[in-house]
Amino acid sequence: MQINTPRRRRTRLTRRGRIVLIATGACVVAAAVAVPLLRPDMGNRRPASLTIPEGWRTSQVYAAIDKALGVPAGTTKKSIPKAKLKLPPDARGNPEGYLFPATYPLNGKSTPESVLSYMVKTANEKFNGDQVAAGPQRNPMSLYQTITIASIVQAEAETKEDMGKVARVIYNRLNSGMPLQMDSTINYAKNRSTLRTSESDTQIDSPYNTYMRMGLPPTPIANPGEEAMLATISPPAGDWLYFVTVKPGDTRFTANFEEQQRNVEEFNRLHQKSQGSAQNS
Repeated sequence: MQINTPRRRRTRLTRRGRIVLIATGACVVAAAVAVPLLRPDMGNRRPASLTIPEGWRTSQVYAAIDKALGVPAGTTKKSIPKAKLKLPPDARGNPEGYLFPATYPLNGKSTPESVLSYMVKTANEKFNGDQVAAGPQRNPMSLYQTITIASIVQAEAETKEDMGKVARVIYNRLNSGMPLQMDSTINYAKNRSTLRTSESDTQIDSPYNTYMRMGLPPTPIANPGEEAMLATISPPAGDWLYFVTVKPGDTRFTANFEEQQRNVEEFNRLHQKSQGSAQNS
């Protein structure tokens, strides 16, 4: 498809300016909800708990469940067929996007299958609620596509306040026939988390390469939380097509490509300066 976006090497249209990444396991979810995994025979025993932060990928969730339950690495992933998860047909058995971020109490009888089932059950309850279910009626997207967009929003937005604007950028680019060009989808394809996306990265052969392929990736790229979902179904009005976080707390949205170039150049100057200061120290 012909793309009308001016091309410029190494210009990033996404959130490359975030300086601090959320390390695996280091995030405490403020909006976590408790999902009971307790059995009646537990008595007064105090269960351990497992917190799944917003934006974790399935691979991170699997590893956390393995560790929490004390089972060999890879056990949870292998248990997916046995869990018989209630996923939509669009998911094709892949629970990415449906392992809802929450705090889950555990007990001695918890298994990978029971934990995964409760996560998916919680996601279905959240995503099929009236407020969320109304989203696809307002936007020409299925619920699964909405969850996919929310997962990108979760990965790209620096703050809760930015989530709605990021969602609006995604809708505007889809409606304009432009590629999404989201670094977060390339990170998912390469199973990494980084701020640095090279030109060669944007050439990889993957359905998750939204620089080369039009439209949404085939699945969510993470498990979004409720805030990202709500921002996705009710984004603010705006004509934004580009955004970049120049520095922490300073994400700039614009519909003008030249203005985006200036913002990216400012980000590059600040980033190079900070790298030089770190090396000198």
